Amino acid sequence: MSAQGSRLQGKVAIVTGGSGFGAAIARRFGEEGAKVIVADINTEGGEKVAAQNPANLVFQRVDVTQAEEWKQVTDLAFSKFGKLDILVNNAGTTYRNKLTLEQPTAEVTDDEWERVFKVNVKSIYLASTVVIPRLIEQGRGGSIINISSTGAARPRPGLVWYNASKGAVTNATKGLAAEYGPQNIRVNSVAPLLSGTGLFSMFTGMEDTPENRAKFLGNVPLGRLTEADDIANMCLYLASDEGSFINGTEMVVDGGKCV
Repeated sequence: MSAQGSRLQGKVAIVTGGSGFGAAIARRFGEEGAKVIVADINTEGGEKVAAQNPANLVFQRVDVTQAEEWKQVTDLAFSKFGKLDILVNNAGTTYRNKLTLEQPTAEVTDDEWERVFKVNVKSIYLASTVVIPRLIEQGRGGSIINISSTGAARPRPGLVWYNASKGAVTNATKGLAAEYGPQNIRVNSVAPLLSGTGLFSMFTGMEDTPENRAKFLGNVPLGRLTEADDIANMCLYLASDEGSFINGTEMVVDGGKCV
């Protein structure tokens, strides 16, 4: 755990997706003094994260594809803490990379495609329609951080529709930043490389073995996968007053992979 700080003292945040990156982001924000609502469809996992810092973290079950549940979690921020300063749209999903098949993208099912776009893209659309008007109404501005992917800019075979969904996230981030910057609402995206949070096989289509990791890491100048704290620390910067003039950017956290 990082040392306790005050970079987000007095701020209130919603972080969607309570595992992997989301868990690390919520913990880091709480360590820096923010009150954080951990919003996840997985009650057990979200409650475990919130229990690590009960003074600053609370859990709310949220299905990010449902408008009514966005209204409920936003209302909770205002009723419990009196305001909202930060939203991290971290919840996301993918389908297993199908590179072992002859025509991997042709094998993606309707259900897989729809789930990826509902969770990865529709969730941000709903967040924008619910949260942004409340931020404007309170007149304090705010920071919205959307978790994208290096696949948004550098799509690869086997995950075409996942990469397309993240391309939509990055593009929407820039449009929202341009539109709502005059209200001091900053919107940025963070694009991680593949992480070691148990999804190696899903994203690469290969089993998670030392040999396969070595193949993947051969193209990463810093020689490792993204760690959850790498993303948490970037989000902390964007959420804090230190990032007050950062708007509409894509912060790539990839160890130099995309150079």
